[in-house]
Amino acid sequence: MRGTLYLLDTNVLLALIRGNELGKFIRHTLSVENTATRFLISIVSHGELWAIAERRNWQSNKRDALRTMLDRVVTIDLNANEIVRSYVEIDELNQAAQKGARQVSHNDMWIAATAKASNAALVTTDQDFLHLHPHYLVVIYIDPQSRLASATTGNQPGIQ
Repeated sequence: MRGTLYLLDTNVLLALIRGNELGKFIRHTLSVENTATRFLISIVSHGELWAIAERRNWQSNKRDALRTMLDRVVTIDLNANEIVRSYVEIDELNQAAQKGARQVSHNDMWIAATAKASNAALVTTDQDFLHLHPHYLVVIYIDPQSRLASATTGNQPGIQ
């Protein structure tokens, strides 16, 4: 049985590595340990994460956690015609946005193009991709303030 297919944005991967409350919420909500769920990432995220690790002088234990996480997901290279076509389409959509041209980083455009070409839902904690949802690709936005339910309140915000 084929599971759900998600492409994780770099900010989602960063939260998972940090293991903070947001990371715990994402891990729980997406059932990260469920083997029926398939997680993809763009090779672009590799570059972004290793650049962050270098800039912030991550220690070896955190770099090891990054390496382990990257080994557990399927990395999609950019060298595919469908990804390049999707990138061009996203650029056109950004330029034609109703409220004027949208400024989206080239890295984010490659990540969105990879999700589109892979027919995966793009999971993110920022709102840079929301203008593409639902007509161009499925975007699952997780509010960075999301937390697991506490024992006292019993409420848990859902994925938006």
